[in-house]
Amino acid sequence: MPLLLGPFVRCRFSATLLVLWLVFAGFTCTGSEHATATLPAAFNDLLPHFLVEPEDEFIVKNKPVTLTCRSTPATQIYFKCNGEWVHQDDHLIERTIDPATALPIMQVTIDITRQQVEKIFGLDEYWCQCVAWSTTGTQKSQKAYIRIAYLRKNFEEEPQGKEVALDQEVLLRCHPPEGVPQAEVEWQRNEDVINPGNDLNFFITTDHNLVIKKARLADTGNYTCVAKNIVARRKSTSATVLVYVDGGWSEWSKWSACGADCSMWRSRECTQPSPGTGGKDCQGLDLQSLNCTSEQCPQTVSGAEDVALYVGMVAVALCLTLLLIVVVLVYRRKKEDLDSDVADSSILTTGFQPMGIKPSKPGVWAPRPRRPPPHSKNSHLLTIQPDLTTTTTSYQGTLRSRHDATGKFSMTNGPLLDPLPNGSHTLHNGKLKSDPAEFVSRLSNQTYFKTLPRDVANTSYGTFNFLGGRLTIPSTGISLLIPPEAIPRGKIYEIYLTVQRKEDLRLPLAGCQTLLSPVVSCGPPGVVLSRPVILSMDHCSDACLDNWAVRLKKQNYEGTWEDVLLMGEELVSEPYYCQLEAETCRLFSEQLGTLALVGESLHMGAAKRLRLVLFSDAYCSTLEYNIRVYCMDDTQDVFKEVMQMERQLGGRLIDEPHILLFKDSYHNLRLSIHDMPQAHWRSKLLAGYQEIPFYHIWNGSQRYLHCTFTLERLSLSTCELTCQLCVWQVEGEGQSFSLDFNIAKDTRAVDAEFLLMDSSATALAGPSAFQIPYLIRQKICSSLDAPCPNGADWRMLAQRLKLERHMRFFASKASPTSVILDLWEAQHFYSGNINQLATVMADIGKQEAMIFLVSDGEC
Repeated sequence: MPLLLGPFVRCRFSATLLVLWLVFAGFTCTGSEHATATLPAAFNDLLPHFLVEPEDEFIVKNKPVTLTCRSTPATQIYFKCNGEWVHQDDHLIERTIDPATALPIMQVTIDITRQQVEKIFGLDEYWCQCVAWSTTGTQKSQKAYIRIAYLRKNFEEEPQGKEVALDQEVLLRCHPPEGVPQAEVEWQRNEDVINPGNDLNFFITTDHNLVIKKARLADTGNYTCVAKNIVARRKSTSATVLVYVDGGWSEWSKWSACGADCSMWRSRECTQPSPGTGGKDCQGLDLQSLNCTSEQCPQTVSGAEDVALYVGMVAVALCLTLLLIVVVLVYRRKKEDLDSDVADSSILTTGFQPMGIKPSKPGVWAPRPRRPPPHSKNSHLLTIQPDLTTTTTSYQGTLRSRHDATGKFSMTNGPLLDPLPNGSHTLHNGKLKSDPAEFVSRLSNQTYFKTLPRDVANTSYGTFNFLGGRLTIPSTGISLLIPPEAIPRGKIYEIYLTVQRKEDLRLPLAGCQTLLSPVVSCGPPGVVLSRPVILSMDHCSDACLDNWAVRLKKQNYEGTWEDVLLMGEELVSEPYYCQLEAETCRLFSEQLGTLALVGESLHMGAAKRLRLVLFSDAYCSTLEYNIRVYCMDDTQDVFKEVMQMERQLGGRLIDEPHILLFKDSYHNLRLSIHDMPQAHWRSKLLAGYQEIPFYHIWNGSQRYLHCTFTLERLSLSTCELTCQLCVWQVEGEGQSFSLDFNIAKDTRAVDAEFLLMDSSATALAGPSAFQIPYLIRQKICSSLDAPCPNGADWRMLAQRLKLERHMRFFASKASPTSVILDLWEAQHFYSGNINQLATVMADIGKQEAMIFLVSDGEC
């Protein structure tokens, strides 16, 4: 077949190589005739084969990777990526001749960028393949996979320090951070790399754990797990291994000669081995004595009569001492019981007046309507009612037992509040007389409460005894339920509940961690509780525990944060237990303090809910008009804070809030405005969109991020504004707002129409805090706590209320039914239908619980 030299004009041939090529190809030239080139017959039968094939590559940070492919003989060669041909302009092609075979060689290279891979990230792996042609046919190379390399910061499991005895086996666990390519692991002791090949006492397992076969004293040190790949190098926290030596006893010495006191002795020493590096001292006696026989004793011992006399005198003295102790204890116990009975009976006879809760003002757009009137029209179906005819009783004073006139409530830094003069306990009729601002000031002046904000609007407090109660921070979704019997009888506590601002208390987050809830303080810390209280607060996760590692963090007395609970792995023996609902977290807590939920995404499918809210200027007298778009965590406390801030700015809400799922995909949030009438309006934004960085949203460094769009109307007479505002995560979900309103007519401020104010009481004490009356609650508990062979007990109650996931937790409590009813009260105080509970009890067949329906006409 003739071969044209056109395709090879870019190649640089040497004169010798060109002559060889022309002779081999049968080139002829006669006078003025044209030149013709033909390929040898062997060349026509060859398929292209690859000398170099593309290989797998990793994109590190933003640096592109280069794929190379080389084939012979080839007339054309191109790349195909994910089934689509790469544009020919993106190829760099070089043509050469193999000097050994004189066959043509073609080499092609392309660059792959991070942006190209991210476009399909999560759907499929990005791959490229080389295709080469010859006159005979085509060949495809192997596929090369291109992946974005990364190494997360947090280890999935870090080594823990241990104290081990000499010659004991030691296992230090390490699960490196997630990464692409998978991280390699090495171990260090005191910053020196451990090489198991050099020291056979060390062994590293296939899952990266370090085994010390027999602990030696030299193995004491700080051990660190190091993970590394092409992106980064991460070190775990150091785990201290202390190898100790327990002491052993030497042999007893020989008995000594009988001494003047008619005794002989022998000794031994703790020297085989001596205790070291924190090892235990020897157990037992190191000196032993023995009475000598009468023959060996150098002195004459007293007669038997003297011994009997001495023994009798000692016995009489002991009996008199014990009798005196018993008399004193009985007297003190009777006195304490009398005081306690007087205190408790005064509380019961005085009773608790239910404090009225005003219904919430209907808002035009509520974020999530959770505030209907607390008692439905059927709440009277509970037939036994406590005596509520007497005046309200509340306690105001120090945190201490009523029967203890001198003992103060113990805290690390002293009592929270100062005691009343003369140790008296004052009962006030009606509400607390102290000023809320003064109460918050007292709290914030305490050493431990330096960070407690002086924000009365976001703090609730009340005085409670064994009948329990409830604290609520209006319009935040935050409440604290104090069940009956949670406070020991005879105790009266003044308890507070507050939501912290981030500028007052910053929670340290690392890696993929993000704050999912408000930071809530309830206290005082250290109060003694007989049973757990229930703290309710919003969260903004997608509520799928497969996507998250959700941890409950608590601030300790030193001010540092520590993990106290991992969601899904709760232990019933721990003081905390959590139920994660779609939008709310219910936390059972036996200890009060400062708490928050922190989530760590397990993969890029994890998402947190953002609430998108639009505000504009309530008054516009210039050509410029601003629209503010807030992108905040979907929790009511943040929404309330933004509402309060916009009210001060004189802003107004211009559309219904939208919810956006923001994924842990490292992609930023973009905002843009479209479809404005160009004849009347124009945007002053130079770029096509605004962008909020991913980490500004994910790590929660700012509570309410927002972007401002400044628009300009071309005439003061223009008042109608129509446009489309879009908010979306790059390569993710989005929301759009269709705006169409008059900027001049509606000049109402935020709280005049849109701010949903919860005007219910912030503190309720005693029966008014619960839907189920106290006596009926006791009846239900006594009826359902005892196991029933047919299952008609607390277990069926939990199943009917869809709480069977927490069976182990309920079973660990002294009264499982009581804990179930506590959770029902926490869930349904505002919107619950008590008829539902009555129906469930009827289905279980427990008429002795004394719950039945009463129609409106019978009330």
